[in-house]
This record gives sequence, C-alpha cells and structure tokens, in this order.
Amino acid sequence: MIKKYENKYYLELVSKIEKNNLTIGILGLGYVGLPLALSFCEKKIKVVGFDTNKNVITTLNQKLSHIDHINSARVEKAVNNKFFFPSCDFSIIKNVDAILICVPTPISEKREPNLSYILSSLNSIQKYLREGQILILESTTYPGTTDGILKPFLEKLKFKIGENFFLIYSPEREDPGNKLFDTTQIAKIIGGDTELCSAIGIKLYAKIIPNIFQVSSSRAAEMTKLLENIFRAVNIGMVNELKELAEKLDIDIFEIIKAASTKPFGFIPFYPGPGVGGHCIPIDPYYLSWKAKQYGLSTKLIDIAGEINSSMPSYVIKKFIELFKNKSLSIKDSKVLILGVTYKKNIEDCREAPGLEIIDQLINLGVIVSYHDPFCNYLNYQKKNNINLNSQELNKNNIEDQDCLILVTDHDKFDYLFIEKYSNLIIDTRGRFKPSNKVIRG
Repeated sequence: MIKKYENKYYLELVSKIEKNNLTIGILGLGYVGLPLALSFCEKKIKVVGFDTNKNVITTLNQKLSHIDHINSARVEKAVNNKFFFPSCDFSIIKNVDAILICVPTPISEKREPNLSYILSSLNSIQKYLREGQILILESTTYPGTTDGILKPFLEKLKFKIGENFFLIYSPEREDPGNKLFDTTQIAKIIGGDTELCSAIGIKLYAKIIPNIFQVSSSRAAEMTKLLENIFRAVNIGMVNELKELAEKLDIDIFEIIKAASTKPFGFIPFYPGPGVGGHCIPIDPYYLSWKAKQYGLSTKLIDIAGEINSSMPSYVIKKFIELFKNKSLSIKDSKVLILGVTYKKNIEDCREAPGLEIIDQLINLGVIVSYHDPFCNYLNYQKKNNINLNSQELNKNNIEDQDCLILVTDHDKFDYLFIEKYSNLIIDTRGRFKPSNKVIRG
C-alpha cells in the first residue's frame, strides 16, 4: 500500500501545479468551459480546449468569443500568449495532465437523466488516457455518477483510482451574465473519490480560486450542486404560485417581496416570472427526483415546484386572453411583440426559455407574433410550430403598430420609458412597469 502523499504521481502533479508547468484539457467550451479555461490561462497555465462544434473552435482560433458576455479580448490575449489552444483533436488528451469535463447534461422527454454528452466525452478520450492524469467532472448530475459511471470506466482501462489516476467531482457554479461573481470569485466544491484525489483537486483549483470547500465524497459534491438549484427552483415555484393569489387579493406581489426583503434574517427574495429556463433550474431537480425513485421515494415538493414553474407560460397566455376579452379585442390576427426571448436577462442563451413556449402558444391562437431581443437576432426552433423569426427593431412605429407587448425577459438594454410611452398594451411578467390602464402584470 502506497503511503499517504508519498504517491509518485501525486508528487509529480503537485510539482507541475506549483510551477505552472502543467497542461489542462477542458471538454466543452460553452458557458462553463470557456470561462474556466480563460481563468486558468490568465494564471499562465496552458489549456487545450476541446469542443465537437467545429464552428466554436474556428471562432476561438480566430481570437473571438462565441459567448456575448465573455469579452473577446480575453480570448485574444490567451491565444496570443500561447496559453489557450482550441482544438477538435482529442488525441491531444495524451499530453494533458488534468481533464475537466464541462458538457451539458439534459433530461429526456420522460424527465430522466441524459448522460450522452458525458459518455460521448469518455469514449472520445479513452484511447488517450495515461497514468498520472486527473479526471474531473463538472457537469451537473445525480449523486453516484462519478463513482458509478466514471470510476468503473477508468477501472476497465486498468487504472487504480487514487494511486495512478485521480478522479474528482467538482460542480460548476456559473451564473452567466452575473457581473458581481465570475468563475474565480465563487467558492469551489471538491469531492474526490479518495483523499488523495481530493488533495490534488484542491491544489489544482487553488491556482485560480481562493475559496475551496472540500466535501467527503463525489456523491456529496454531486448532491450539493443539486441542492443549490433545487433550493432556487422550489422558492421560485412558491413565489410563482403566490403571484396568482396576490393578484386575486388585489396585492402587488413585487411590493410584498420588496417589503419582506427588509427583514435582515430568515428571508431571501425570489421573484415570479413567465417560467424558468436555462440549463439548471428546469432540469437539475429532475435528476434528484429520478434518483429518489430508485430508492422508492418521492420528492413531492420538488415535483410540485417543477409543475408550477412549467405552467407559467400558460399562465401568461391566460392573462393575455383575459386582457383581450376585457378590452373586447380580437385575438386572431392580433399583433403581439415579445420583449426578450432569452431565459434570463443580459445573456444570449435561449435554452429552455419560457419565451419560446409563449410564442408557440400565441401562434396556436392565431396571433401574429414578432419579437425583439438585443441578445438574440434569430430564432429557429421546433415546438408544436416550426418557428423562424428575426428580432425586430424596437422603434416608435413598430411599438405603436402592436396590439400588445409582452415583457418576458427584462434586459437592462431596454428603454422602458420609451416602450411604455408608445405601446398600446403591455403584459409585464417581470415587474418592470408600474401597473396602469395599459400595463398589467402577467
């Protein structure tokens, strides 16, 4: 048995980390992988970035960012200084010391985990793995993925975890577009398969992140990530449910949240909206629900919150129908402009965005739908309808020509005073306008 911390592979890796003489390979250069790669590059650590999307690799090699909120100047500097090497060639894996998997983990139509991107990543690198490497999974997943899938995969290749290969789960905690916290300012959770695995993970991430929190296992780290997002999903579901009740009571839910937020303890503000989107809140809770079912348990609160949040686009449509009925307006062939289609403000990501469902339902009602979003120039997606739309200019004539505007995503770039001045009717799902004869909350 190798004594603790006398492992030659561990000592070699520590030496490389301390001297910045290691190479990191990052699989997936999206909202998680790219900022992580650039953070290491900015500490003068060499990173090879892998992505199966050749357009992404081409763009990065042209020294441009393919993600709006990540400045191209960071990419240009990293490439020019020869610290960042975007590539589609997975054979380079044999030359890297640490491999970080940052690929999507969606759910199926049955709300079951879809680990195909992780499995595909493992298949792409398996021929090139060698002794003395670190493999870290950052993708959100259910407890037991790292030790139940990645570990057996490595053991089949004859690696001994914690001896000649190191396996870690360290969940991504990105909040795209958040200007207060970037990758290096958010504490890093580390859960290694063995104590030595955790120790090397801490050494590695400490190069870019000062605050690191070690948990007892990869399963604990996986559960931590799910808890974070389930906490948000449940509280968003609660306030979305209260929104309709507050309206019946003739109370402004946004005023109530603002008032409750004055309490310095025991309350955290969450805000209602047209639904939840992105790759975390609408998806991650179902990873735990699925896992719970394997133990004969039900996650009633999580499931109910998911149902409430999923129903919010239909709630917005209900408000739209009520508004037109009360105003004696015809819904068919009416003109409606959607303000914002990305899942959250100030970013370009439309994954699981509630605005897409709202557009789809409006088209089913015979509405002539258009949209404006400064972060998304073109929509091409298939729901019940095949949607192909270009973002429209937001000018006086275009606003006045609409029967109704629906604020779905409250981008800071919007001129809300200008919009309100020239609009006929507004359904506000984000609480950015003051309710009036032509503004209702939705």
